[in-house]
Amino acid sequence: MTPDILTSVILPLALFIIMFGLGLSLRPINFYQVVQAPKAVFIGLTGQMLLLPMTAFAIANALNLPPEMAVGLMIIALAPGGATSNLFTYFAKGDVSLSITLTALTSVMVPFSLPLITALSMTYFMDAHSAFSLPLMQTMIQLLLITLLPVSLGMIVLAYFPNIAQKLERVLKVFSIAFLVLIIALIVLKNRADMLNFFAQAGLATLILNVAVLFLGYQLALKSHLSKAQAVTIGFEVGIQNGTLALVVAGTLIGNELMMIPAVTYAIIMFASGGLFAWWLGRYRSKRTL
Repeated sequence: MTPDILTSVILPLALFIIMFGLGLSLRPINFYQVVQAPKAVFIGLTGQMLLLPMTAFAIANALNLPPEMAVGLMIIALAPGGATSNLFTYFAKGDVSLSITLTALTSVMVPFSLPLITALSMTYFMDAHSAFSLPLMQTMIQLLLITLLPVSLGMIVLAYFPNIAQKLERVLKVFSIAFLVLIIALIVLKNRADMLNFFAQAGLATLILNVAVLFLGYQLALKSHLSKAQAVTIGFEVGIQNGTLALVVAGTLIGNELMMIPAVTYAIIMFASGGLFAWWLGRYRSKRTL
């Protein structure tokens, strides 16, 4: 899997458009959720920013992953939720407003948290003399430009041109999911001879991570006495990550094709596991109402 025009141009541009679409759905009231439902927001952020990377770190060590794979697993764990988590929340009858709020807050935090923890992960898992590095300030600025800047622009368009924003947001929400599927399909097609090897290297780790954090996020919310709808939301926000951002960080900013593999396998797995999780929630609820 070699970084090329896909990772150097197309992925960053797509991420910019996706984050712009997220901004089109955000109003200042979404950030007021921190005050209106502080407990749910705090539990969601704890699951996303602490539980998820800690679980990835434990899995990488337990499975003794190759260094680049371990760092790649940390990168996907550090990515925020996105349109996919919002969509799963909607279909599973979760709290969509909370989902959008958590996605927005983690997207604001990620340009600062992801480079720092990724750099620490590279120091921990990789040889100190590795040819790959992650300059912190440069990476933070790049992530700000392709995440927070388009989100801010989207919010401005929504504030001044709400009708246009509403039409664009519907199109870009579909685009963000369709584009991730397309990118994964192109990567799989391009590397079809190596896909079995990729899954052999990272498939088990990403499967365990995805299933574990979906369940742990959901249970964390229930044990914190949040509503079922809020628990569903937090489960998906912790378990469904922005694969496009992870691919940009690994393939574009770091330029290491091996680090992209966990993001690819995770993105493939999360659609299946997310659908099964939503199905299980539906069956669980129906049994509870009998």
